[in-house]
Amino acid sequence: QAHEPWVAKAIADGLYVGWISEDDGVPVAGAGLLLLDWPPHPLDPRSTKRGYLLNVYVEPEYRRRRLASQLIELALAEARRRGIRVVALHSTDEGRRLYEANGFRPTNEMFYVEPVEP
Repeated sequence: QAHEPWVAKAIADGLYVGWISEDDGVPVAGAGLLLLDWPPHPLDPRSTKRGYLLNVYVEPEYRRRRLASQLIELALAEARRRGIRVVALHSTDEGRRLYEANGFRPTNEMFYVEPVEP
């Protein structure tokens, strides 16, 4: 419920691009690219944008058909079209091989999440 209004606004603002693969009109896979303001950094000293790949999902019965790889390729092509050289993501343990096979590499990023009070 919280995602739908956020993604609708991000699409309208030009900050999110998404792709959906269908089989006979039924959605079976999807992926999104979030466009982030980001300061120039050593990996890309000229750009002020970074891509973030998210919402990559393939229905279980459609896995192992390269749908996720094709969606990742579309997202990376869109990032290139926009002059974005760095695209980040967070992967599940199960997804690591997929992303590494598509050119992503592990980093030393750490994560802090503020605890939610009951």
